[in-house]
Amino acid sequence: MNIHQISVFLENRAGQLSELTNLLADANIDIRAISIAETTDYGLVRMIVDNSKKASDTLLSHGNVLSMTPVLAVEVPDRPAGLAELLKVFEEYNINIEYMYSLFTHREGMAYMVIKVSDESAVLGVAEKGLITLADAKFLGLE
Repeated sequence: MNIHQISVFLENRAGQLSELTNLLADANIDIRAISIAETTDYGLVRMIVDNSKKASDTLLSHGNVLSMTPVLAVEVPDRPAGLAELLKVFEEYNINIEYMYSLFTHREGMAYMVIKVSDESAVLGVAEKGLITLADAKFLGLE
């Protein structure tokens, strides 16, 4: 169920994100989701890519500082209140979401959110009860 997220630390200056995405484009790596957070000194780019091993090797070989984090992808009905309904389930089961962002993938009326939670086993339990649907890497076309 886990999906590999790559987090890259970038200097907070113009052109850094362009350089990062060009490295991945040159290596024929498809970015499937991206989230950018910034502080005064640096930016943190979180990404889901179609080939996390190749992407991390490419980025590391060009001097980037990164980490790999297991995250989950959860199905969300692509309609008004779809996300609210999902989050209500998490609230009812007292599951804390550390962060969340959307995948570019949409299929048959469903969108997908990347989530990092404090208690992954609780999410897996909710999924086993059929209250949410998790998407695996293969389904999403990820390696």
